[in-house]
Amino acid sequence: MKPSRILVGSAAVVIGALALSGCSGGGSGGDDGDVAMTLWHNSTTGPGSEFWDTTAAAFEADNPGVTIEVQTVQNEDLDGKLQTALNSGDAPDIFLQRGGGKMAEMVQAGQLKDLTDGLSGAAVDEIPETAYDASMIDDKIYALPVAVLPGGLFYSQDLFDEAGITENPTTIEEFDATVEQLKGAGIAPIALGAKDAWPAAHWYYWFALRECSTETLQSAADDLDFSDECWITAGEDLQELAALEPFNQGFLTTSAQQGAGSSAGLIANHQAGMELMGAWNPGVIAGLTPDEQPLPDLAWFPFPEVPGGEGEPGAIMGGVDGYSCSVDAPDACVDFLNYLGTAEVQTNYYKAFNAPPVNTVAQEAVTEPYLQQIIEAYNAAPFAPQWLDTSYGQNVGNALNVAVVDMLAGNGSPEDIVQAVNDAAARA
Repeated sequence: MKPSRILVGSAAVVIGALALSGCSGGGSGGDDGDVAMTLWHNSTTGPGSEFWDTTAAAFEADNPGVTIEVQTVQNEDLDGKLQTALNSGDAPDIFLQRGGGKMAEMVQAGQLKDLTDGLSGAAVDEIPETAYDASMIDDKIYALPVAVLPGGLFYSQDLFDEAGITENPTTIEEFDATVEQLKGAGIAPIALGAKDAWPAAHWYYWFALRECSTETLQSAADDLDFSDECWITAGEDLQELAALEPFNQGFLTTSAQQGAGSSAGLIANHQAGMELMGAWNPGVIAGLTPDEQPLPDLAWFPFPEVPGGEGEPGAIMGGVDGYSCSVDAPDACVDFLNYLGTAEVQTNYYKAFNAPPVNTVAQEAVTEPYLQQIIEAYNAAPFAPQWLDTSYGQNVGNALNVAVVDMLAGNGSPEDIVQAVNDAAARA
């Protein structure tokens, strides 16, 4: 893994060539030269869903004879449905790409189109080369990045003020004190949608980022070796936090992003103080407020440091959402990705999703202080790995997520988390 950051300025992408073969189904072309493609995304409602419909329609208008069927797939269902479609040879032409080990498995199976020679224009000139790190394998590009989505704590400034919290915590000891202040004010400190597993596992990821060295995290992505003691220590850190009872009532059956009762909905409706999540969260929260507008008092701070840990101070974890073309997709798929990389479309993406775009020209449109803080922290980070379940591939990642939830439910231990991951790695 290489760190991925937003950088100011433009960068040229190193061009190479690789011919791929595969059995995935692609877009259909009629006898008259018309091209029909399918696009899968995970934005189920609101401005995000509208963005994809509008963007596809605008591309169709500029490219007569090309049609794009836009399909929404619920985020928690996307990985499984996509893998099934890829394996069956009936894959969508354009689809959300999370990168990491998941993408590596697709490349190894010959299911993705090599984009290296096809990207051009703003996709090369206005998106930094480092933003492509998560989309590259062996110096070949397999996805166009559209948003950089590092994580951290999103919180309600109003509720923090109500609890008398005047400074954001920077260490885990200060964070524990913040939790106690919120509890003392009768406020659920942390919203957690553990029903979906991965939001709960994010807490473990972050403790691992603080406890494990950069070398340990990087090597684990390659050899799936979790023998370092830091993996146990990260679980113990999470156990200590959970002992404070910081999470919302019923967190084990709470979903992350669906409805007012979800963890994002609890933040949107001032029913919990904060949530650990990626930088897509402001857009999700905005769709769950009573007026479906951005939360006026939303703020952000980075995950606290853990004194004594081997992680690099300031390291930040997150993902780079991108879009790939299946290996047999028509050339129009690459044209569409180049269109997604333009400043105008990227600015529209930012406005729809309330998330940091990768296009450096579009970044100039970002006005929210919390997004500016996220960009600044990401740029300054000495190490910026992807989410661990993404880095380690679908099978190992799923085992990790489930094991963390089991521990929080009282049915496992830090040692059980490591054992579950080792067992899944042995089967990989």
